[in-house]
Amino acid sequence: MTKSKVKIGDIVARSSYRADVLFQVIGREEGQYLLRGLNLRLIADAPEHDLIIISKTEVEKNRNQFFRSTLESLKEVFLERVVGRSQLRSQEHDEPQYVELPGKVLHLDGDAEYLNLCLDYYRQLGVPAEGYAIAEKDQPQKVEALVRDIGPDLLVLTGHDAIFKGKQPGNMKSYRHSAHFVEAVERARRVDGNKDNLVIFAGACQSYFEALMEAGANYASSPERVFIHPFDPLFIMEKVAYTPMAKIVSPREVLANSVVGISGIGGIQTRGKLRLGLPKTVAWQGGRGK
Repeated sequence: MTKSKVKIGDIVARSSYRADVLFQVIGREEGQYLLRGLNLRLIADAPEHDLIIISKTEVEKNRNQFFRSTLESLKEVFLERVVGRSQLRSQEHDEPQYVELPGKVLHLDGDAEYLNLCLDYYRQLGVPAEGYAIAEKDQPQKVEALVRDIGPDLLVLTGHDAIFKGKQPGNMKSYRHSAHFVEAVERARRVDGNKDNLVIFAGACQSYFEALMEAGANYASSPERVFIHPFDPLFIMEKVAYTPMAKIVSPREVLANSVVGISGIGGIQTRGKLRLGLPKTVAWQGGRGK
């Protein structure tokens, strides 16, 4: 770690926070550097004197650890699904080969890099998904038309957020982007107000959880105003997408799929989105939504 002139694009940490989180410098705002969490859905700002530039070697080491942990999470999701399939087959005397039709995801993300990674992981997990990189402040204006046009079963509204240091958690003005997520949820609910028809995840790091849930989200961050993993929305939606539609999945079951757990994400009982079909043919393999 070194002290030198900070530039847009640099990877930095904040000395006042003991360099606990790595950020990329994405701009300047009112004399402060605007920072995007490298491995978190967090936005922050800091003066130049508080920033430490991280070496390429340290950044590479940090990113390798991050992607290794993500791979482990993906393996756990796959393993859980295999166990679930085995239990389903054990209930059928003739063990028919079902075609699986999971719910389709519409994913709006304020971070284009995270969006592309999420779309790749949706593909690996067999979850049909369509995604758009849309700034948090623009999501309320875009979401209604996209929901109407695409007709998703599950909607993700995410990006970056933060609670301003020293501000009260019960005040919407204390958050950088929570108001945008709340408005986007409200507008999506104008299109479909049924929480089983359209399942919504909303929020990012430290978002105003209670306001997002009251707006109509099924799942939201962050009950204890903690950081969330960039792929937590993905893991939450995978669980619902692959839960049979005859089952109402509990919040505890869904949150078991998240990296951060109940301190970072909360939610409500929600009906699953997986449909099973027969017979399974070569041409009809499923995984394309309903």
